[in-house]
Amino acid sequence: MATLSEGASGLGIIADGAVVMRDGVILYAGPRADMPSEFTSGAEVIDLGGRLVTPALIDCHTHIVFGGNRAKEFEMRLEGATYEDIARAGGGIVSSVTATRALSVDQLAEAALPRLDHLLAEGVSTVEVKSGYGLSIEAELNMLRAARKLATLRPVRIITSYLAAHATPADYKGRNGDYITEVVLPGLEMAHAEGLVDAVDGFCEGIAFSTAEIARVFDKAKALDLPVKLHAEQLSNLGGAKLAASYGALSADHLEYLDDDGAKAMAAAGTVAVLLPGAFYALNEKQKPPVTALREAGVPIAIATDCNPGTSPLTSLLLTMNMSATLFGLTVEECLVGATRQAARALGLLGSTGTLEVGKSADLAIWDAQTPAELVYRIGFNPLHARYFTGKRIDR
Repeated sequence: MATLSEGASGLGIIADGAVVMRDGVILYAGPRADMPSEFTSGAEVIDLGGRLVTPALIDCHTHIVFGGNRAKEFEMRLEGATYEDIARAGGGIVSSVTATRALSVDQLAEAALPRLDHLLAEGVSTVEVKSGYGLSIEAELNMLRAARKLATLRPVRIITSYLAAHATPADYKGRNGDYITEVVLPGLEMAHAEGLVDAVDGFCEGIAFSTAEIARVFDKAKALDLPVKLHAEQLSNLGGAKLAASYGALSADHLEYLDDDGAKAMAAAGTVAVLLPGAFYALNEKQKPPVTALREAGVPIAIATDCNPGTSPLTSLLLTMNMSATLFGLTVEECLVGATRQAARALGLLGSTGTLEVGKSADLAIWDAQTPAELVYRIGFNPLHARYFTGKRIDR
């Protein structure tokens, strides 16, 4: 068993461990020999046959609710087009807007289910879902409504992020400020009033929004008492991570062009770095995130699939762990912690999930594996035996 508790050494490995659950909550997680006798009387005992037990995985950055696909852009990139080329030609994020707007809430949820199911089949219990392909008030709200609906269709915890500041729609081209005033801010107020939003996100980049424009969105989030996070420093260094840290952001994500000052600001604010190797791989990028600088600054590192139709059509958190190790040089411990404890921290959920500790939700993954390294080492292989979500067993 690997508890991944913060105070434990390494991954918190316990050779002969036991977990006691009741009413969806962990009552004990530790050596079987030390389990209090009060938990043995009349309890159902499940022998896991020596299998590895970890906290259920957490995908803390996804865009799984969308319409259509962008396979054509994949072809364009293979023929030499860059991310910026595609975006400026009317592709990229904006190209998903028409397909997304054409679907109802139910249709958006139905389209997302195969992607969600693939994540759940790999031991995932919690998934963050962003809006950002609607780019109008009603379409953004519908994406968030679809995300909320997913939690009624599957045994999963869904966390939503409002990402209307993702791109500028065609009818607002060259008028970012007007788009923020007329769509992003009033849409955020409506999403908040309807209980659809858990956090507020944005895309700070030359092809998206400036730090000053993002600050307007974050000011509104702060007024509504909503936490923030940010796509930052993916293609250039605009100082987005530093801005996010100044607002006490839960996370700053991508970060390939992050500088030392940005890393230090994130560390001081407790902002998690969410690394997204799927986008790095799909875009064939060369600039890796500064992992050494993040380590030296003491920035918590999480990893996620960034599942989206254009730049990371990835629905495997297990493969994400392997990519994080192979492409970014993360250790096995960093990969597993990044997909559990730090992923929970990046969503503001560390107090309730992400580790096997007393009082937390009984979200477990049971693996046909002997060591944690096996989960990171394999490519295209799923060793999940079963998962528990809020104490209920869900077989593969």
